[in-house]
Amino acid sequence: MQIENIIKIRVNTTSTHLAKKIHNTLTTLLFTLSIILATWGTYAIGAVTPNPIKWHPGHYVMLVSPGQDSAYYMDQIYNELDTYSAIRGIAIRYNWAELEPAKGVYDFASIDKHLTELAARDKRLIILLEIKSFDPNEILIPDYLKAAIYEGGVFAHTKGYNLKLWNTAVRDRLGALVRALGKHLNAHPNFEGFGLQETAMGQPLKPLTSAQIDTYYKNLLSINQRMRNNFPNTMTFQLTNYPRGILDSLINELKTMGATLGATDIFPQEPGLNFPGSKHSPRGLYTYFPQLNGVIPLLAQVEKANYENTKHDDTGYQPTITELFNFGKDKLHANYILWTRSPGYYDDVLLMLNQTAQKSTLSGGLNSACPTSIASCID
Repeated sequence: MQIENIIKIRVNTTSTHLAKKIHNTLTTLLFTLSIILATWGTYAIGAVTPNPIKWHPGHYVMLVSPGQDSAYYMDQIYNELDTYSAIRGIAIRYNWAELEPAKGVYDFASIDKHLTELAARDKRLIILLEIKSFDPNEILIPDYLKAAIYEGGVFAHTKGYNLKLWNTAVRDRLGALVRALGKHLNAHPNFEGFGLQETAMGQPLKPLTSAQIDTYYKNLLSINQRMRNNFPNTMTFQLTNYPRGILDSLINELKTMGATLGATDIFPQEPGLNFPGSKHSPRGLYTYFPQLNGVIPLLAQVEKANYENTKHDDTGYQPTITELFNFGKDKLHANYILWTRSPGYYDDVLLMLNQTAQKSTLSGGLNSACPTSIASCID
């Protein structure tokens, strides 16, 4: 009897903690089992992509750095997640140096913390890996990549630094990070997506050779393929904008591998992004989205600049949040929209997400159908 009483006391004092822990463990186990069963089924019917994918389309909040490391900031985020049902989760930018502080030494503690907190709320996490900076005083790579074998790791462009991705050793180290992240995160039911920054290289301060540029984009596609291989049950995306000349081949490759096409910005009036194409000039990014509607996953990101003007050079006008939403929904047919939490604009995003039209569906009014390039989608 004494032993039974002790057990009862311990159960009573830890019941809430144990319940949450058991719930999260069971959720993970059931999700893993569903992946196994779904995978068997997709192989049996010979589907396009032999892996089921986690599929929770809708609206996600892109955090503003360094807020993700602030308890006060995150309390506000979680209050918003609890209040606005149309928000399906959050998106966080991590730079390479944060995740791999030394060669082969990975630090995913911040990611794990956020996943634990999101799982308790049945919300999800998307990660955007930053490798290109827009600040001449900011380099986003680990220090070891500055060695000669990596050619210093980065090249300077007019606004900051970008990765020397034409270097095979640099490509392989980035591939190793992707592999480590995939092994750690792919099976987590609340980890929704992993993606890369824009395709535009930036204007180099020193001219690059055509071979360097060609190899850069060849290796970028190689990294996207490694993302698909290492995140077989997770959406992987490539934010895309320029150059227009590479879009046909790049987007076709993304389609073939079952990746997600992402728009770096929503600029409704941007000429280069909307350009229909001509005999002498390739078409712009936005023209590809309607053709891929329902075929591959589609994603759009709303940056601070998109809240401010409909054109990159500020010659347009300031759009309403509804205009941005409608462009993403009706013109880009986005399954996912990442809304940057920019002060002065984000309150209007919340007002839009709180409307009945957005609250009435889990996807917040966005297209939730499973794309045909994916064998099956797991909710």
